[in-house]
Amino acid sequence: MRILLVEDDAEVGRFVRKGLQEAGHTVEHAQNGRDGLFMAASEGFDLLVLDRMLPGGVDGVRLVETLRTQGNHTPVLFLSALAGVDERVKGLKAGGDDYLVKPFAFAELLARVEALGRRPAVDAPATRLRVADLELDLLSRTVTRGGKKIDIQPREFRLLEHLMRHAGQVVTRTMLLEKVWDYHFDPQTNVIDVHVSRLRQKLDKGFDKPLIHTVRNAGYMIRGEG
Repeated sequence: MRILLVEDDAEVGRFVRKGLQEAGHTVEHAQNGRDGLFMAASEGFDLLVLDRMLPGGVDGVRLVETLRTQGNHTPVLFLSALAGVDERVKGLKAGGDDYLVKPFAFAELLARVEALGRRPAVDAPATRLRVADLELDLLSRTVTRGGKKIDIQPREFRLLEHLMRHAGQVVTRTMLLEKVWDYHFDPQTNVIDVHVSRLRQKLDKGFDKPLIHTVRNAGYMIRGEG
């Protein structure tokens, strides 16, 4: 199998990589979550072996959640020193297929890897989101509408990505605060309205049909029809 190992601990990484290679597998190794996500989303792997706690601004759980929302169903084995039941459940609910607690015996790791590898092959992941003539590229982090490139800020990109993943659905302010701003409370500001307004101006300038719609007393929706 072709396996992606995402592990920031150099010693553990060498140990796992060497063992898997000796068992006949091809192993690519990323040392942080951001690189791991890029590789997992842009290349074809049979299995992902991920540490839960990773540097790079993207931990193992978020990495898997992102892949799953892109339609990438490559089997995932979590490795983690977080041994509590709640932590294991969190990893599995995020989209993980198995969870192995550190320290572990390599024989058990290999057995779990090979068990996951016996699952049916999956399709390559989607790396673009589209609504009408609007396209968002998750790898190059670019946005185009009608073939015209639109320059947006990182926060606007996250906002647009969340709206496009829920195209045709109402996205509430609470959802946006949690998913885009990482707030789990209402800061009582108009930060969302300001960002949505800016995004609207950028997306709709020069086009007849607006894409982002306000749903009164509910939130926002992006859809292709007026």
